[in-house]
Amino acid sequence: MMRMRKATTSNANPVKTPPSEAVEAYIAGVPEPVRAAVRQLREIIQSAVPAGASEVISYGIPAFSLPKPFFGYAAFKSHLSVLPFSGSLLDTFADELVPYSRTKSSLHLPFDRPLPADLIRRLVRARVGALSLKPAAKM
Repeated sequence: MMRMRKATTSNANPVKTPPSEAVEAYIAGVPEPVRAAVRQLREIIQSAVPAGASEVISYGIPAFSLPKPFFGYAAFKSHLSVLPFSGSLLDTFADELVPYSRTKSSLHLPFDRPLPADLIRRLVRARVGALSLKPAAKM
């Protein structure tokens, strides 16, 4: 069994590093064969985010931002995680998530099973939909 640590960038000042480079550094720090799964997960999420979303590192993991981070993903010792940065979104998909372990805010995807691409895309789209329903902040 391999041990995985959270990937970090060697740049002490992330402001000077364009977000895509920081995300690439995170992915490069993940050992193979898990790195290939992380890249696949990234592509699945990218296919569902709206135009104008950017990639950032938020809470030490890759995420997509509009302009605030709204959906992240990460590699851990025994699974990949998708993190919709919402404490309630996963509950709305509870029946579909039964085959997977999860916490209130993250879905755990085992390395030994194919990624549920359709489910991940629907999670992303639901999260984006929830963002657009929030009223604008008063100035």
